Parts: sequence; structure tokens; C-alpha cells
Amino acid sequence: MNLEDELKQLNVINVDAGEVFSGKKSGRMVKGFLNAVSCTPGVNPEYLFHDTMRDIAVWFMSHADPLYLFGPTGSGKTSLIKQLAAKLKYPVLEVTAHGRMDFPDFVGHHSVQDGNMKFQYGPLALAMKHGGLFLLNEIDLLDPAAASGLNGILDGEPLCIPENGGEVVHAHPMFRLAATANTNGAADTTGLYQGTLRQNLAFMDRFWLCEVGYPEKDAEVKLLGNIAGDLPESIRESMVEYANEVRRLFMGMGDKQHYGETIDVTFSTRTLIRWVDLTVKFQPLAKQGIQPVTYALDRALGFRAAPETRVMLHELAQRIFPQLADA
Repeated sequence: MNLEDELKQLNVINVDAGEVFSGKKSGRMVKGFLNAVSCTPGVNPEYLFHDTMRDIAVWFMSHADPLYLFGPTGSGKTSLIKQLAAKLKYPVLEVTAHGRMDFPDFVGHHSVQDGNMKFQYGPLALAMKHGGLFLLNEIDLLDPAAASGLNGILDGEPLCIPENGGEVVHAHPMFRLAATANTNGAADTTGLYQGTLRQNLAFMDRFWLCEVGYPEKDAEVKLLGNIAGDLPESIRESMVEYANEVRRLFMGMGDKQHYGETIDVTFSTRTLIRWVDLTVKFQPLAKQGIQPVTYALDRALGFRAAPETRVMLHELAQRIFPQLADA
């Protein structure tokens, strides 16, 4: 069964929003789907939700403007909206933008099927026809001229497909459109995100904007406790402190950094989880005189960094982990 056939069989249901999003009944209802399809994200029981989830939950509950999530790399923008969509069994048709992408890439194209030319719907057209979330990642890499092709859709107008005989697709009541980006559409002023483009003001005016930052320290400490409770609490707390300091350096907010000075790597929550997991797995190395924390740090993050950054990462570890000798 192809994806379009799966989407045709979706059944819409009403569920309690509080029960779905927080586990406590609220009496407020939100529409979701009875069954999942192949493009429905799976629920990750260990996922750490941001406070920003409140904004996105409200967005799912109301047929509001399209959503634009922005924030630093590694802050979990895409995973946040996909995990909330997973709770509602929402199909997510996901595309990552790039500078050569054009509007027809979202709509579809003709292809040969069973010896005949047939129009194959793209992710935007499928989401509009059958209901689902069209998720456009890295939208600030998209040429503003190409992005403007979405203006009518953002305003709630139907999609016309000249390539398919002028077919007109009206948006399904369960259609949603969301975009993610590192910038707020006004271009990058930090030098961190090369290739991002300033988006058309009229285009940006059509979105509900939502800023996604890194999780709070206490939330990440709690998450690491759930994952690696056998590690000393002081080590877990220092890991989160270390991750936050690397994030500050990446964003050019370090205490001794000059304007425009940054490092080339940052710490996502995913990388933090990988680090603590590898630290646990490499504990036997301590018997050989190898420090598991720093050994795991290289494999979780350090080997991705430039040589000078890697030296800095190790110096930072020595400062933040005074208890390393006892780990």
C-alpha cells in the first residue's frame, strides 16, 4: 500500500487535550487520528518536552495560522513538534529546504508508473488532500521567491496544480503547516548560520512564531537521572552544566568571547543523552586508568570538533569536573 492509500484510510477522532499532552484530563478536546500510518512519528517515552510545548499544543487545538519555530541548532525544534504530533497520531510529511528548492517540489511531479505517465503528489499536496502536518525544516535556507509560492496556502486558499490538469485541492480540516529555522526570518546576524536568507516580510507576517530554546537545567538533570541513575548525581549535574557552557560558547555568549567569536559544535539534548550513555558503557575503562567521562565526550561530540575546539572542550571538562578523579 502506498502512502496516499494509507492517508485515505485515516479516521479523525476527538481526544482530551490534557490527557494526551500531560496525562491529566482537562475537558478541552483536540482532534487527532485513530490510527497511525507509515509517516506518523513514533512516541519516544524518554523525550524531554520543552516548556514551549504549551504553545504548540494550543496550536494543534485551534485551526490557527501556520507555525514557525525558530531557535539555535540542537534545541529540538523538529523533534518537539514531531513528538507532539505523535501523541495525536498525526501524519508528518517532512521536507528539508535548500537553496535550489522550488515550490513545485512541494506539490508533485509526473512519473512513469506501470508504463504510463501519472502525476505523483508531493508532501504538501498529500497533506492538504488527506489531512496531515506538512513540516518544512530549515525554511530560512529557502529562496524567498520560492517561499512566496506558499503565500496563498498560508492564507487558507486552495492549491491549484496546473501540471495535473489544473486540479484544485482544498485544504482538509486536519491540514497543518509548520516550519522550523535557526533564525526568525530576519537573516542571521551572528555568523553562526551561513546560507540562511532574510525572508520576505509579507511571507513571515502569515506565521505564528514560536521560539524554542534549550531545555532548563533541572529538566535535563532529571532526564539523565532517569537514563543513568547509577552515575553519581554530581557527575550528571556537571554534565548538564558542561553542555550549557558549550551551548553558550556556540552562540557567542561565553564570558571571554568577543563579538562574532564562536565554536563549531554545540550540545543538543540528544548529544547529552549519548554522552551519558557512553559514559556508563565505558566505565570498565576506569580500571585501565582511562577516564570514562572524557573518553565518552570525544565519541559523543569532541571528534566532530575542529582540533582547537577539541582542546578547549577538554580544558573545559577539567574545569567543570573537579570530581573526575573519583568518577
